[in-house]
Amino acid sequence: MVDAPPNVLVLLTDQERYDVTAPDGPPVETPALDRLAADGMRFTEATTPISICTSARASLLTGQFPHGHGMVNNSHEADAIRPNLDPGLPTYSERLAEAGYRCTYAGKWHVGRDQGPEDFGFAYLGGSDDHHDPDLDDAFAHYRAEEFGAPLGEVAFSDAVYTRGGDGTLVAATTPVDIEATRAHFIADRTIEAIRAHADDRAPDAGAGGDEPSPGEAEAGRPFFHRADFYGPHHPYVIPEPYASMYDPADVELPASFAEPYAGKPRVQEQFLSYRGVDDFDRATWKAVLAKYWGFVSLLDDQIGRVLDALAESGLAADTMVVHASDHGDFVGGHRQFNKGPLMYDDTYRIPLQVRWPGEVEAGSTCDAPVHLHDLAATFCDAADVPIPDAFDARSLEPLLDGRRPHAWPDATFGEYYGEEFGLYTQRMVRTDRYTFVYNGPDTNELYDREADPAQLVNLIDHPDYADVRADLVDRLVGWMAETNDPYRTWVPRTFE
Repeated sequence: MVDAPPNVLVLLTDQERYDVTAPDGPPVETPALDRLAADGMRFTEATTPISICTSARASLLTGQFPHGHGMVNNSHEADAIRPNLDPGLPTYSERLAEAGYRCTYAGKWHVGRDQGPEDFGFAYLGGSDDHHDPDLDDAFAHYRAEEFGAPLGEVAFSDAVYTRGGDGTLVAATTPVDIEATRAHFIADRTIEAIRAHADDRAPDAGAGGDEPSPGEAEAGRPFFHRADFYGPHHPYVIPEPYASMYDPADVELPASFAEPYAGKPRVQEQFLSYRGVDDFDRATWKAVLAKYWGFVSLLDDQIGRVLDALAESGLAADTMVVHASDHGDFVGGHRQFNKGPLMYDDTYRIPLQVRWPGEVEAGSTCDAPVHLHDLAATFCDAADVPIPDAFDARSLEPLLDGRRPHAWPDATFGEYYGEEFGLYTQRMVRTDRYTFVYNGPDTNELYDREADPAQLVNLIDHPDYADVRADLVDRLVGWMAETNDPYRTWVPRTFE
């Protein structure tokens, strides 16, 4: 599409729902992301391959579904099936670094217990946390202590909401720290510094004089790839003012799926209410929690706005592809659930995706083609004019970004999940423009007609009027499992016989 490889700026959020930036979504203030969509393309049917952090992030890095890269649950947990990513798997970042890109990374990693971005072609600029990436760095902790005198873990929250009647997991709260003392602001700062450093290297007088090229001259002309991975709006939704009171809980409208009856659904779904400790959360509690979630989204949007402004001021915006996406979504009261889990609804599988690429992507365009989060891995390679590794189970989005939908473009996306902390089991999903089919190994399967039932409340798996739809989706699922060498491809089809 282009004569020269573009710079690439990736803004990845953590557990951001699709609807918070959708034009017909709730009244969440996101002017920066709205501007990004207005200047580029917004994807309406993007999904994550799996709704759990490590697995989704490993897929984004490797271009593979989780059953391909093997990291099927969180790497920091004691039950991690694979604590680290196989270093023999190709990644887009290593391919771009080999091709001359200067790759930098700030924020959350969570792709391996003993690995970091520097093991995969990036220079790491800090911003990790002790929970997900305990040994990566402590730059933010030092920053908080030295600059603000507010060490992590020594701040008194207000308006706190906890699970299990008040003595369980912290869900939401107001923090008294300044906006500048938040991790989101810190990660944005690191990203802005990286952008400015690259702009300085490209300055016309960089390396002037002398027989040997200076470091600046050596860097001149090298495109950059920077990933800013924000910790949020993942719980706990702990935010400062003015975001903590930006949305009045009394004005919050709960999602339609809050009316979930659980009739005809897998037993684990209702069981998860008590497992997560939210079975006693009433409407008022969820409204208060959702208000904090929205505030967290607006906090992140303002930090993204700072980054986009810095990119414009650097003079590099015209040569930079900017991508915003999330690793997966969040329930935040949808189906009365907290966090995520073995429930394959749009709340957690449908994700936001906006791409701005001046001169290449039509401003204000939308794309309703089904795409996966890890299609971005192939897209980055394609944009950089780097061969897409054969191991990738991903397609470059470049034709779609160019306004073309190839005739052979798939009309469905697929997903998977592997249970939870109390035991692994197999789930698989196929999602078309209208239907969602979920295979649940130990329990009843699910079928939803999202056109008639967008909240996915009524399981139609045994409805006789949907027998042909069910058969078609089963065939699609089995075909995808065979095509991607899913290890369960020989067992799952037998359950449909």
